[in-house]
Amino acid sequence: MLRFLVKRIIILIPVIICISILLFAISKSMPGDPVRAFLPPTLRAEQYEIAYKVMYERLGLDKSLFEQYFRWMYNMLILGDLGYSSMHNRPVAEVVALPLRNTIIMNVFVNIFYLGIALPVGIRMATKRGSLFDNSFQVFSLFGWSIPSFFLGLILVYIFGVRLSLLPMGGMPTTLMLGTGETIAAWARHLVLPVATLTIINLASALRYIRNAMIDAFSQDYIRTARSKGLSEKVVIYSHALRNAMIPISTIIVMFLFALFTGAALTEQVFAYHGIGRLLLRAVGQRDTMLINTMNLFFAVINVTAVLVADIIYGLVDPRIKLQ
Repeated sequence: MLRFLVKRIIILIPVIICISILLFAISKSMPGDPVRAFLPPTLRAEQYEIAYKVMYERLGLDKSLFEQYFRWMYNMLILGDLGYSSMHNRPVAEVVALPLRNTIIMNVFVNIFYLGIALPVGIRMATKRGSLFDNSFQVFSLFGWSIPSFFLGLILVYIFGVRLSLLPMGGMPTTLMLGTGETIAAWARHLVLPVATLTIINLASALRYIRNAMIDAFSQDYIRTARSKGLSEKVVIYSHALRNAMIPISTIIVMFLFALFTGAALTEQVFAYHGIGRLLLRAVGQRDTMLINTMNLFFAVINVTAVLVADIIYGLVDPRIKLQ
């Protein structure tokens, strides 16, 4: 196991480096002037020129692209300095802290509902293959797979926010002057629609994935052998079929768990939810290159780490896989 981990980490290092170079190159090719985003337009011409020169040198833009890249990586990896956001005029670490917390809060509930529904329903779809239950959820899965998340969000807003006036149409709860119970209730009301949107979208793909994995497991010889021994159907399903079906299923579970930190840009934008995805959209619109680079590199590291964890889980779930 240790040898496998070291080997995979060594392989991932050049992957992260290539991603960082690509992100840096894309940010430098974006139109606009990042220095002007820092400067107030009310300055007089001579003051503006002086301030522009000072900020230009402060951001290291007077250096070559090679030096700028290594300065960015050195500050981030060695000094822990994620840079300075031109959009908020604050350090990037301070800017992303609150949106990241909000995204994690939302995605925790999404994952709870997603896993709590997808696993039992997907298993039952496979065991009741061709039944009304199976066909109904296949239609639901096709619907959720086809509809864009932002359109589903708008439908829910129209039904529960506009027509029925049961839930807030978006925004963040104002909890500064509320007690603990009122704060929880306010958060719950604002989270219902975005959590429902993401849960439906995630369920659409997960149900079909779990159903197909279980059907494939049911077709194997060891299942027929287990049934011929007189084992109960529950033992056959959960002790034999599910254990082997967990090998492909574990991939989507790991990916969704790591998605706790990556946000959902379109859904957060529709509901005006102050999360990490919406922050990235705003940063792109304002050409906040330091914030864009840091967030995209963070997302890349999260996804690469998720792949590594999924490979490790393969070895834990299936003893036939030799990680060495």
